[in-house]
Amino acid sequence: MTDRYVVFGNPVGHSLSPRIHELFARQTGADIEYQAQLVPLDGFVRNAVTFFAEGGCGVNVTLPFKEAAYDWVSQCDEYAGTAGAVNTIVPVEGGFRGCNTDGLGLVRDLRENHGFSLRGSNVLILGAGGAVRGVLGPLLGASPGRIVIANRTAARAQALVDRLEDPRLSAMEPGKLSAAFDLVINGTSAGLVGALPQIPPEIVAGGVAYDMVYGANAKPFCDWATQHGARLAVDGLGMLVEQAAEAFSLWRGVRPDACAVLKALRESPR
Repeated sequence: MTDRYVVFGNPVGHSLSPRIHELFARQTGADIEYQAQLVPLDGFVRNAVTFFAEGGCGVNVTLPFKEAAYDWVSQCDEYAGTAGAVNTIVPVEGGFRGCNTDGLGLVRDLRENHGFSLRGSNVLILGAGGAVRGVLGPLLGASPGRIVIANRTAARAQALVDRLEDPRLSAMEPGKLSAAFDLVINGTSAGLVGALPQIPPEIVAGGVAYDMVYGANAKPFCDWATQHGARLAVDGLGMLVEQAAEAFSLWRGVRPDACAVLKALRESPR
């Protein structure tokens, strides 16, 4: 019998997840069907209940339902707990386990695909929304020297720092940034409207610039970073593939070769 999986989102038509999981299935010999499903803004719980009641085997969750998924599941892994958001749901005895694989995907992409070690590194994260909350746990787990969160609304960044209570974590106003960082992660949505974060250019000089979105949406930030001396500027396609590999592993008990799938997507995005 074919095992069924789905990603819930709104919008969701742009999602690469069906193709990614199709490639994982080919690699591992898994008999699965994976679809993207557009869910009404008030319909997450209804659709999740129906999907699992009809024999569904696992759910991915994208915007804007990650917090609704966190509220719905019966238990969470540590990263979902830190983020207050779930992007992968796994059926377990007596209920559903919510996981967040985003941060693990980011860390693995940096390490495996770009050769960047976070250990001892000075890291700047731009933004303090859900995308940033979702990756902070694994980033801290990778032993950085420090992580600075800079957000247009300083109080929001400070609230995130206060919530996690880690001495390596601090908040700073974007306009007060000056020194260069080893790694600058753009976790804002500025690229979605072709804009740039308002930060001094010297902070990326000689370092790695990473945009958590991918494709054309990441181009403004990556081009800007390259123009101002970043030694490497990359988008978040590898993060997308690596977090999907984490989800596939949770569902299927086998980890696919994410590097091969990333290479295939780079060569042919659709």
